[in-house]
Amino acid sequence: MRRERVVVLALDGVYPFELGIPSRILGAADGRYEVLTCSVDGRPVRTDADFGVTVEHGPEALATADTVVIAPVAPAHLADEVSGDILAALALIRPGTRIVSICTGAFVLAAAGLLDGRRATTHWQVADRFRRMFPRVDLDPDVLFVDDHPFLTSAGAASGVDICLHLVRKDHGSRLANSVARRCVVPPFRDGGQAQYIEQPVPEQGAASTAATRAWALERLDEPLTLADLSGHARMSQRTFARRFHDEVGLSPGRWLIQQRVVRARHLLESSDLTVDQIGGRVGFATGASLRQHLNAAIGVSPQAYRRTFQTAR
Repeated sequence: MRRERVVVLALDGVYPFELGIPSRILGAADGRYEVLTCSVDGRPVRTDADFGVTVEHGPEALATADTVVIAPVAPAHLADEVSGDILAALALIRPGTRIVSICTGAFVLAAAGLLDGRRATTHWQVADRFRRMFPRVDLDPDVLFVDDHPFLTSAGAASGVDICLHLVRKDHGSRLANSVARRCVVPPFRDGGQAQYIEQPVPEQGAASTAATRAWALERLDEPLTLADLSGHARMSQRTFARRFHDEVGLSPGRWLIQQRVVRARHLLESSDLTVDQIGGRVGFATGASLRQHLNAAIGVSPQAYRRTFQTAR
């Protein structure tokens, strides 16, 4: 089995937590990835904390990468123009290489002109600055990550975990991605289109949560669940339930249900020989045509194409 080489570029001012995400997540994928870390000159890198990081590789490692990850730096280290040594390092990346940015790493790609005309995201707190600096980039600051192949950009901190799990799922299917998530004790799936900033991720003390109703709904995805069904289970009015659900999840109940049904459908396409119509029924889409529509909207491929990709690998 060939291992994909992932090279993480660490720049001065890097966030230590985000720098370690690719190694931790991809390194838990049963040996499918080899993760290396480099700097633009092979020398130690200053972090935004009170310690530095010694890396094992210089920029030449970028020329060997199948995937490159640009780790984020603190906003104080962001410059209006990318430095010559960074440009020289990026120039070593082979054409067609997949390039991923975490958080403010998107500033580096945009400054190098690599995101012009493309959809991208970054941390919502620096979105206005990004727009002023890079008006040619179609910035969406409201999502966790954007996959505009071969460039993938993500928001801050934990969304680096999300995008690395997305890479595993995209390359090797949901079974391995879910296994990685369990090993790392993180949520197995947060859709890239989920909101970055959730106003109230934890209910106020004494307030009822929608978590139990979400668990209940996941066991009944094949049923035509309505807002009335969900709010009735939670013993709330529909208005209160919808507001609290969005506060906790960052999505409306309807959008969340579609997301979960697509996730379940993808798993069945990967792991079973059920027909598209049968899978549509099992996950709560009325017809196979409805499944095709929602899957295409979510990941841009048909059920048949998705199944061929992962069942060939299986």
